[in-house]
Amino acid sequence: MIAAQTRRTILGGVAAAIAAGPVLAQGRRMTAYKTPWCGCCDGWVAHMRGAGWTVEVIERDDLAPIRARHGVPDRYAGCHTAVVDGYAIEGHVPAADVARLLRERPRAVALAAPGMPAGSPGMEAAGREPYVTLLIDRSGQATVFGRHNGA
Repeated sequence: MIAAQTRRTILGGVAAAIAAGPVLAQGRRMTAYKTPWCGCCDGWVAHMRGAGWTVEVIERDDLAPIRARHGVPDRYAGCHTAVVDGYAIEGHVPAADVARLLRERPRAVALAAPGMPAGSPGMEAAGREPYVTLLIDRSGQATVFGRHNGA
């Protein structure tokens, strides 16, 4: 009886994992656009990969058209733009914030860490400063999504 119960539990877990598989895989893949000369962008990509994300990197000399296509106003620009599941991720946004964004699915176009905040993922060598990530809505307005102390 215990063996049959254990078998049902295992099979139920396998079935749930198979059903959730496409959703989990979709949320763990992104495309990152960066300039060829930016080393801190490589650091951010390494941070995302270290957190379990599959990141396709595409290099461009000008990222302004990428930001514009995805609804990120220039005032929130970082040094790279990633795209995941319908959202833009602008700049050095921590992997935990990206995961939270995909979990909560707010009505927004992007998450941004404007500029290049010291201590953010990929910018650890620049020191440490508090910074925020911003949730950007369709009208281009932003609200604080996350607060971070850096590194």
